[in-house]
Amino acid sequence: MTSTVQETQGVARPVYADLRGRCGAVTGAGRGIGLAIALAMARSGMHVQLLDVDDAALLEARTLIADRCPDVVVDVARVSVSDVDGVRDAFGRFVSTTGSLDVLVNNAGIAANASSLELSVEQWRRALDVNLTGTFVCAQAAGRVMARQRRGAIVNIASMFGVTAAADRAAYCATKAGVVALTKVLAVEWADRGVRVNAIGPGYIGTELVAALVAQSRLDIEAVRRRTPIGRLGAAEDVANLALFLASDVSRNITGQVVVSDGGWTADGFGVIGDL
Repeated sequence: MTSTVQETQGVARPVYADLRGRCGAVTGAGRGIGLAIALAMARSGMHVQLLDVDDAALLEARTLIADRCPDVVVDVARVSVSDVDGVRDAFGRFVSTTGSLDVLVNNAGIAANASSLELSVEQWRRALDVNLTGTFVCAQAAGRVMARQRRGAIVNIASMFGVTAAADRAAYCATKAGVVALTKVLAVEWADRGVRVNAIGPGYIGTELVAALVAQSRLDIEAVRRRTPIGRLGAAEDVANLALFLASDVSRNITGQVVVSDGGWTADGFGVIGDL
């Protein structure tokens, strides 16, 4: 399947013809990377379901996408990704409305930065529930639908800290490394059912969260840029473009892989900077 490239705010935006009319769900879709992915999917002609725990963010995201992409269905579900029944019911409603579930992007996640000597068990369990258990719950629910369809693509948003270590990030690194391993297991297990499973490992991305950390003097943005070989933070659209590629039939021979989008950070091998 061929693709074209359009320009939007200086970022090349691929449009994959095979995604038009397909149906995709994105968790943590209220803002940041999740919203960018959902918007990119809708711009490609996909019907989208936005899942998040933040009602206000969901409504704003739905309005934004519906205004920019009036020809697609935009469904919202306020649900925690670790809520097994809630996730299953949300996907079921979306499939009843649109007829299928072709793509799932597991984006919801939280940070849990703290010294390993001070990290509480509650913080550890919360990170595990959202970052790893939530990814499994959503992947399993979507995988059951996709296995019946004999087609589907799941993209898990891991992190560059799922493939490399960093101080004060025991819970985050462990759960994101778990997402990497889970991705490979599901890819192998579901390949003969027509379901591909891949992961993206973003580095530092210019989101509202990063802006807030900079404002609180918890992140030295210039130090991060100097530390990154490419010399800049990634954009949410960079991750969205990669997610579209992995969701599209253009990547039909790719499964069980983790593609790190970090501007060369993990290849360079120096230390971590900041509080993110």
